[in-house]
Amino acid sequence: MESADEELSPPPGSNAPEISVTELANALKRTVEDRFGRVRVRGEISNYRGPHASGHAYFCLKDQGARLDAVIWKGTFLRLRTRPQEGLEVVATGRITTFPGKSSYQIVIEAMEPAGVGALMALLDERRKKLAAEGLFEDARKRPLPFLPRVVGVVTSPTGAVIRDILHRLADRFPRRVLVWPVRVQGETSAAEVADAISGFNALPPDGPIPRPDVLIVARGGGSLEDLWSFNEEIVVRAAAASAIPLISAIGHETDTTLLDFVADLRAPTPTGAAEKAVPVRAELAERLAARARRLALAKTRALDDRRTRLATFARLLPTPEQVLQTPRQRADRAAERLRAALRAAQDSRRLRLSRLSHALAGHSPQAELRGKTERLRGLGQRLEQGLKARIALARQQGASDRQRLPNAAARLQRAWDMARDQRRDRLARLARLQESLSHKAVLARGFALVRNERDELVRSVEGAPAGAALTIEFADGRVAAFAGAAGSTPAPEAAPPRRRPRDKTPERTPEGGQGSLF
Repeated sequence: MESADEELSPPPGSNAPEISVTELANALKRTVEDRFGRVRVRGEISNYRGPHASGHAYFCLKDQGARLDAVIWKGTFLRLRTRPQEGLEVVATGRITTFPGKSSYQIVIEAMEPAGVGALMALLDERRKKLAAEGLFEDARKRPLPFLPRVVGVVTSPTGAVIRDILHRLADRFPRRVLVWPVRVQGETSAAEVADAISGFNALPPDGPIPRPDVLIVARGGGSLEDLWSFNEEIVVRAAAASAIPLISAIGHETDTTLLDFVADLRAPTPTGAAEKAVPVRAELAERLAARARRLALAKTRALDDRRTRLATFARLLPTPEQVLQTPRQRADRAAERLRAALRAAQDSRRLRLSRLSHALAGHSPQAELRGKTERLRGLGQRLEQGLKARIALARQQGASDRQRLPNAAARLQRAWDMARDQRRDRLARLARLQESLSHKAVLARGFALVRNERDELVRSVEGAPAGAALTIEFADGRVAAFAGAAGSTPAPEAAPPRRRPRDKTPERTPEGGQGSLF
């Protein structure tokens, strides 16, 4: 350090040597670097915007009384365990040097470790936790933005570049009516003015002379944590939470975060981005509408063409009525044939079954039953007579003592014979009455009649009695002759037919052992 002073100090009694600015800056740089070398500095990180495009990081270290510029080169930044964060109090180790192009000194950090959270960041975190516990930051409270607002309200400084960017962006995308509520965005009264502006917009009547905005934009340009502190105040956060109008926050740059961003319905990275979120692009909407109109017209044309083509195809494929009825007609004819065959088969089956039943009934007729019982009774009588004769002969062979018992035995035998005979006669009478009840004569006695043709065959249907045919009608008490008339009429016969020989009115006798036909 003494050698540097000797080089720069003029010799006694002569004028100071003339040196350039670069030489002086380099001499100061060597002096500072030689004097301090490696140092450890404690301070709070401020103005940190993330790594530069080159990969280097630039920010400041500050405390209550001073501020020191800091830089971290890309290679060192990648090796750091603790990355820089806004408001973080750290202990940085590095070299003090100067930057000749700016006439300032700075620290080139080689290592960094946290030393504690800064006072502002601690206050901010405490306030954030308090408001979050009240539910002001919940997603359920956030409302969707209107698709195309009629009026856009802006809360910002009227003299800054922010309002010009918003107005320009709205005019480019979709011109809307804009109401600006001028406020200070930095300083002691800033928070109260912003809160009053939000409440004032909400207090406007919907149909008043000043239209009520459909969406609000609270915007401010970038700055340090201290510059943006107005938007971390509790009064601003609560005013935004109580707003009935959807609110967009656009505070600072994309890396800046305030408590207003948590409570707003939508956070925009920049004021320009807030304008883009507030309204759609009119040209894009018009293009989308025109494209949809073209697609609708094209779809309509294609649908009509497709319907015409399909109609023509179906018309060619559609059969004629004769072709449609061909198969049903054939099916009907075949069904009719099968029906006639089935009817004939059923009729034959019924006739065969009726014949079998008639034969079976004839075998179990009352006459056959009576004949069997009579034969059995005759056999029993013969056996009884033979037994009596044997017993009489045996009694005659007995001694004189048995002769006295013979009259009594004969009397008992006679009584037993009479009793058995009476029982057989009663049973025979019951069978005779049963025969009469089952005979067709009993049916005729109830008012029915049998119709026979001239061949003495039973007539079972109208087809067997053509008009003019000679018929014989049998009743319970006899038969009469008749002639068949036309269907639906009873014409008188032209000439009396020859009378048939009247039959005996007595019932016909059936062959022995049979009942006879009921028909």
